[in-house]
Formats: sequence, structure tokens, C-alpha cells
Amino acid sequence: MILLIAATGHEISSFTNDEHNHVDILIGRIGIASTIYHLQKRLHQIDYDIVIQAGIAGAFNTELNLGDVVLIKQDAFGDIGIEEKNNFTAVFQSGFADKNEFPFEDGWLINKNKILNQLQLKLTNAVTINKVSDSLLQKEQLIKTFHPAVESMEGAAFHYVCLQESIPFIQLRSISNYVGERDKTKWKMREAIENLNNELNRIINTINI
Repeated sequence: MILLIAATGHEISSFTNDEHNHVDILIGRIGIASTIYHLQKRLHQIDYDIVIQAGIAGAFNTELNLGDVVLIKQDAFGDIGIEEKNNFTAVFQSGFADKNEFPFEDGWLINKNKILNQLQLKLTNAVTINKVSDSLLQKEQLIKTFHPAVESMEGAAFHYVCLQESIPFIQLRSISNYVGERDKTKWKMREAIENLNNELNRIINTINI
């Protein structure tokens, strides 16, 4: 049995119109706290073979095109730390937390499932934050600290729960915009969601569980 989690129903709208009798759908809502709560609660109710998170995301540079669909190999909580005089220090760099305490490895939440290498999509890294904005300073801080390719508001929370629960997982993201660009006329939301759902259907139809 597969659990599919998304922050909003809109992001998986095409998928939910299809019939997949071996897939449960969970709308975890937007943000870290809600994702952790709803996912943890569901996993304690039902045993799943694998969990898939699907959603849109922002890219930090044009190495990824708008509409591209990627798999997230590793994710990190990007705004837990200390900010002083416009300088950000991540919690693991501050000495307040052990960067290698399970489920973290060097501060990252890493998906080591071999299935990622079989899905024919680009593997990349991401950072998860509670606040999406047009702040150039925030963008520069995240790039300096994490060198991420992708930004979301739920990914690291998803990795954290799945690693803690020792359940196989896949985070699938489609690029709708570039980080810091708040002019939504420049976003490719429709194309990103369409591509996301196409890849989601392909992956679920080919996964062996």
C-alpha cells in the first residue's frame, strides 16, 4: 500500500481524478508543523510499504527549468538557527545540536533508498523553510549555508518523519518558480502541476511493492 501526501489537493488534482486502489491520499496542509502532525498520525494508524510526497517548489537558480520535476535526495531545515546582524548560523553550526544525531547526517536528512536511482529523474538537494518571501538576504543566507537547489515548506519535515519511522519514501517536486520571485505572472504553476502529476502517475504505476 502506498501513501501519497501533498500540502494541498490542488498540487495533485490530476492524480486524484484517476483510480488507484492501492494508494491512500493524505492532505497534510502547508508547513512543517502540519506535515509532521498529520503524517505521523497516519503512519501510526496504517502500515504502508512506501510514502510519496508530491508538491511544487522553488528553484534557486536556472540550472533547473520551470516545470522540471526532480527527486529530493536530501533535505534540511533551513531556518532553525541564530540570526545576528544579518548573519545566519544554522543550529548545527552553532553547537546547540549534534549534526549527526539520528536521523541527521552532517545536518541533512538523507534518503538512501535505492529506488531513487531507478526513477529516471534528476536527484537534487533541498531546503525547507517556514517563510517563503522575496527577501534577497534570506535567499543569500540559504545559499551560503546549504547550497540548495530547491526550496519547499514541507520536505524536511517529511524526510524527518519517514526516517524516524523507518519507512521507505520518495519526495517528488516540480519547479513552479525561482526563489525570491514573487511576481506570479512569471511562475509556471499550471505547467509545474501538470508535469508533477504526469510523473507521479508514471512512478506509482511502475513501483513494485
